[in-house]
Amino acid sequence: MRYRTVGGLWVSAVGLGAMPLSIEGRPDEARAMATVHAALDAGVTLLDTADSYHLPGDEPGHNERLVARALATYGGDTADVLVTTKGGRGRPADGSWTVTGSARHLKSAAEASLKRLGVEAIGLYQLHKPDPAVPFEDSVGALRDLLDAGKIRYAGISNTDTGQIRRAHALLGDRLVSVQNRYSPAVRDSEPELRLCAELGLAFLPWSPLGGISRSSLDGPSRLPSDDSGQTTRPGDFPRPGHGTGLDAFHTVARERGVSPQQVSLAWLLARSPVIIPIPGAGRPGTIRDSAGAADLELTPEEVARLEGAVPETAVGS
Repeated sequence: MRYRTVGGLWVSAVGLGAMPLSIEGRPDEARAMATVHAALDAGVTLLDTADSYHLPGDEPGHNERLVARALATYGGDTADVLVTTKGGRGRPADGSWTVTGSARHLKSAAEASLKRLGVEAIGLYQLHKPDPAVPFEDSVGALRDLLDAGKIRYAGISNTDTGQIRRAHALLGDRLVSVQNRYSPAVRDSEPELRLCAELGLAFLPWSPLGGISRSSLDGPSRLPSDDSGQTTRPGDFPRPGHGTGLDAFHTVARERGVSPQQVSLAWLLARSPVIIPIPGAGRPGTIRDSAGAADLELTPEEVARLEGAVPETAVGS
């Protein structure tokens, strides 16, 4: 396992997005726990969760409690594991995703997350999404107050643009350590945000990093990835490899290397910038073991060039 930095902390170059363990289609408790333990066994030391990762209207904080139980029951050392959670979104019974970014709500949400995770201070706490009804500085100000109170050690923001990143950095300084936006071979709207993170020294944690890379015929059928709204990606959202997606090269390189297209996708992300730490989701132990292997898959310059050219132009942000 290779390592990268979040703030002043060294973490695994590939993290685990724990969301699939608690939303629709989630595995049973035993398999969920085994998945987190498999991640830890593979050297993963960054676990990403959120208070809103749960079934609609049911058990807020389910994913945070699951991650806490998995860490507590793991037989090895977890002292270096960074758990990052998020606040500011909700999942009411109708299945929608709400946004609440008031300072009062975020502070209350962070207190609840502290209790569920069973820690004295949250390692990394992120604003899940800016609330258009609340001044952005008010939401980021809540993170500043939580930092000052010692409730959280580092702060991050998610689903933000370059202007918001600069404003948050102005308020928090070097205590802002991460940005978590959607980014993958097929979805690259956040290219400007990635460049800014590299400029400011912020970790960039792409969610849904495997978007557009379905399993090849070598791997058999697979459940398609979920987006951050909790909705499972539909088969029609991305053309299948071999049918003009522009992403066929990921499958070709995978066959040549004898690895999965997903592993190639993650290795490509790691090659794009030293600040990228992908957090692929997983619902079974084998999936996260495969993803973790991407940290040790070093692509050649020629392979990177092939994959770069394979990215559809429509996926590249301006």
